[in-house]
Amino acid sequence: MTHQHIAALCKRFGAHLINVTDTAIHVAVVEHPAQELLDALRFSTQKQVDIECWSAERMEKQQRPQEAAPLQEEGIQVVDWVNQTLNEALARRASDIHFEPGEERYQVRLRIDGVLHPAAVAPARLASTITARLKVLGNLDIAERRVPQDGQFSIMLGEQKVSFRISTLPCRHGEKVVLRLQHQGKQHIDAEALGMSASQLGLFRHTLTQPQGLVLVTGPTGSGKTMTLYSALGERNQPNVNICSVEDPIELPLHGLNQTQIHPKAGLTFQAILRALLRQDPDIIMVGEIRDGETAEIAINAAQTGHLVLSTLHTNSTTETLVRLEQMGVARWMLASALKLVVAQRLVRRLCPHCRSLNPEPVLLAKSTWPRPLPDWKENGCERCYAGFYGRIALFEMLHITPELSRQIVAGASASEIETLAHQQGMKSLFDHGLRAVEEGRTTLDEVYRVLGMPHDE
Repeated sequence: MTHQHIAALCKRFGAHLINVTDTAIHVAVVEHPAQELLDALRFSTQKQVDIECWSAERMEKQQRPQEAAPLQEEGIQVVDWVNQTLNEALARRASDIHFEPGEERYQVRLRIDGVLHPAAVAPARLASTITARLKVLGNLDIAERRVPQDGQFSIMLGEQKVSFRISTLPCRHGEKVVLRLQHQGKQHIDAEALGMSASQLGLFRHTLTQPQGLVLVTGPTGSGKTMTLYSALGERNQPNVNICSVEDPIELPLHGLNQTQIHPKAGLTFQAILRALLRQDPDIIMVGEIRDGETAEIAINAAQTGHLVLSTLHTNSTTETLVRLEQMGVARWMLASALKLVVAQRLVRRLCPHCRSLNPEPVLLAKSTWPRPLPDWKENGCERCYAGFYGRIALFEMLHITPELSRQIVAGASASEIETLAHQQGMKSLFDHGLRAVEEGRTTLDEVYRVLGMPHDE
């Protein structure tokens, strides 16, 4: 077995080949080596196998593409190449994998902590073969190349079962494929771990104890809305509470919840399932997303008739949510009577505490934006992190519908007027929460600007 084949075998099982000598093979792993890897190495070589235990951060850095051996065209096995790419994405904590055909090469990019980074490269001539392999995994039509397709699949990577969503799209040089890694069967995140301030967490938990009403979590795709909803459900997941959900898809199976996935071709739409759930004696209903006026109306009616309803909406701010629902045809008086809390959120990259440094001069913003000097953090990068960041933290803005705000909504107040009143009542904006995270050394000002824009854009 050649050095290249041994390296590929190790990578397939999340390990890293350090060196091969005349008498031994030196391999690094995180925690314990996969038994299949040990068996394969011992079967293919008579050399001694020496194992080193590395941290996950060190392994992640070692397996970055610029440090990997270039992919060789000769004798490439597409199945192995795809598996290696999926393993690399898993090891580097990627949320999405982009397979992109080009004129001169086939490029893979990984979205890590919300930012795309180049990864594996293959010859352009292999584009159709790689796409076919990915379609086979996703049970899609290999022969259909003219229209987009989507699906789901689960495979074993090493000793771990990993689930993906797959989406294909015809483009200039073939078909682009994007895989999204699903949550890997972990239990819900406790609400305290979401990153809310003490006052925000208190308001969030208090609202979840209400017998009825509508709670909405808003933000763009990939801002962590679903995890916030699951955390909310976890807060109320007790034997004496009947929790039902309708989702597309079910991203995190939770014990104790009655979860239903939509299937439009079979007539299982959000609206159809939601109507059926109302006949299932629910206490709490979670609607994965409000996408149209009909779903919004059913959800609000449920929130007015003795149910706590949780859902998500794609809007940029808490007050914009009121405008969007009104555009969907929801009457203001219905909104005012049903809506209890709107949570807007974003994700920013978390500074690595091991290698961050502080520039000597603080940053001074306009007094109306932030009254104190802000520390000017610098991300440096080390073996424990990726480009100075490791993971992400959430920023929150919470619009609590008080009696006064409810009256203003019914009276037809504009979004800006409601926002002004909410700030007077103590609501902190996303930008305020972001600057507090900078002050606490959890992220950088540039990262807040990247996600939220400059202050005048707020």
